[in-house]
Amino acid sequence: MKLLRIAFGLLLSFAALVTSAQSAVKTYTIEQLMAAESFGGLSFSPDNRKLVTTSNRTGIANIYVVPLDGGPLAQLTHSTKETVSAIGYFPHDERILYSSDQGGNELAHLYVREVDGSTRDVTPGERHVARFVDWSHDGTSFFFQSNARDPRFFDLYEVTVDDYVSTRIFDNDKGYQIRAISPDRNLVALSRIVDNATKHCYVYDRRTASLNQLTPAGGKVSCEPQAFAATGTILFYTTDDGGEFSFLVRHDLASNARKTVFKPDWDVSGASLSSDNRYLVVSVNEDARSRPYLFDAATLKQIPFVDPAQDASVGLRLANGVPLAAVAITNGATPQDIYIQDLRSGKRRLLLRARAPDVDPADLVAGKVVRFKSYDGVEVPGILYVPKDAKPGDARPAVIHVHGGPGDESRIGYKPLVQYLVNHGYVLFEINNRGSSGSGRTFYHLDDHAHGDADLDDVVAAKGMLERTGFVDPAKVAIQGQSYGGYMVLAGLAFRPTEFAAGIDLYGVSNWPRLLANTPSWWEDLRRLLFTEVGDPEKDADYLRKISPIFHAENIVRPLLVLQGQNDPRVLPVESEDIVAKVKANGVPVDYVVFPDEGHGFRKKANQITAYRKILEFLDAHVKNAASNGAFPAAGR
Repeated sequence: MKLLRIAFGLLLSFAALVTSAQSAVKTYTIEQLMAAESFGGLSFSPDNRKLVTTSNRTGIANIYVVPLDGGPLAQLTHSTKETVSAIGYFPHDERILYSSDQGGNELAHLYVREVDGSTRDVTPGERHVARFVDWSHDGTSFFFQSNARDPRFFDLYEVTVDDYVSTRIFDNDKGYQIRAISPDRNLVALSRIVDNATKHCYVYDRRTASLNQLTPAGGKVSCEPQAFAATGTILFYTTDDGGEFSFLVRHDLASNARKTVFKPDWDVSGASLSSDNRYLVVSVNEDARSRPYLFDAATLKQIPFVDPAQDASVGLRLANGVPLAAVAITNGATPQDIYIQDLRSGKRRLLLRARAPDVDPADLVAGKVVRFKSYDGVEVPGILYVPKDAKPGDARPAVIHVHGGPGDESRIGYKPLVQYLVNHGYVLFEINNRGSSGSGRTFYHLDDHAHGDADLDDVVAAKGMLERTGFVDPAKVAIQGQSYGGYMVLAGLAFRPTEFAAGIDLYGVSNWPRLLANTPSWWEDLRRLLFTEVGDPEKDADYLRKISPIFHAENIVRPLLVLQGQNDPRVLPVESEDIVAKVKANGVPVDYVVFPDEGHGFRKKANQITAYRKILEFLDAHVKNAASNGAFPAAGR
């Protein structure tokens, strides 16, 4: 009876996702869906008359500027090869700081776009990574971290804005993560990963060369510094303090007094102060959606904020010294439009429309967060997309998409590949299997040293949920994922060989001992997390071999598509090359596509179009239109 009640509830819930009277849904090409723009790196000019942003409208991410009172985007950088990411305007003039690497190799440097249009690398050198940290309180310098001195560790540097002279001001010798600098430059807020369950917060005093740990020693706690207040002795940080979700704390370093600022029933994912230190902006991950909250930075009283879209993900960027904000909104069916909102009246107006010109948003599907009981009773969330023209009783093909990480989370937002597959008839479920972020500490640790097993069986159990929607043929469910999710694809085909009709692996791990023994040098901090969550290549060699698909590839009998960036520094191309060769030796259909100018993730629009079209063609051939998988065993039910 319990199963029947669950099934009936699912049918009622999912029936609400479609409308029987829906008019014919137009089918779109991937080029049409990819014509939508993406906007990021929003920053107000010092006089609040312009907004700078990164856009991919040319196919390569570049920097643009738009007047706040309206007008077309003006392109400021003209890269045709490397993607460019805006960091923002300089505090007192219209120079722009931005970041860029080479072909996705993640060796990013910081560049300045001068007012006259010329550009310069302000973090020059070879084989190092430079990451922006923050502007100084007075705007006369900025801080960045780099592993130029030692490839393993990121030191802190200060760069003066008048002559770009760089000075190293903190030597990082233990894999700290540098998060914030006090207004007087004397204090540096740090975090350090101990293991996958513990991250401590520290404050380093440059005057006395002393290090003060803010979190209790010995306990399982996760902490992350966010920002110093104007006084310099007040630090805001997030911590779970041994509980399920992270909350925001105000810590007076002089008196050691702590005050909880905001403790919702979800994770506080970040906090920042406005440039005039009047507002405190707190971002919360509410059920796979980003939600902003405003506080008076002095009194810590919450300021009423007109929520622009209850079912959407919302981002907020404050103007300089005036109650004005840029608000980014997406519900999954619509790309992220940018609005300008008056914080006093709540009125907002559209500044940048992201949607593709030839696509009717009514034809696309907003994601719906759903939950189901997995094989052992654990409740597992995810985001479900059902085609607009689906009808109860349909036997649709479906795709279960697994995110990367392993501890990441699929979130509400516009994803052209998702909309492309759903628009072409596929039910799609972005599963946040056990081990994902966003559902509490306990849920996050349920897959520790159980990868490719406990979390994989959540994916298998999701097939039953999809069948109970009344829209899906359980024999036509494919598994898809990127990075760690790509590993889950390979694990699904190797360890549950007849459960899925096919697999789509985007730069996934096939050989854990090799990957963990050859992580990039700048992963010194993340290495501790991976070794304690997944396994140590020296201590856990047998276990890592057991969970690595490459050593069990003879079990793979279902069609496989593998996509890989040639410059990937995390999952090296050999990971994909080896599994492709092994599966081909089984006589199984395998397609392999390599992008020579991409790294860990495909950032150029032309490559995304090629990859997504290939995915749909592969699914149509081996899932939707495959009456029986040929000589291969039928999918498990």
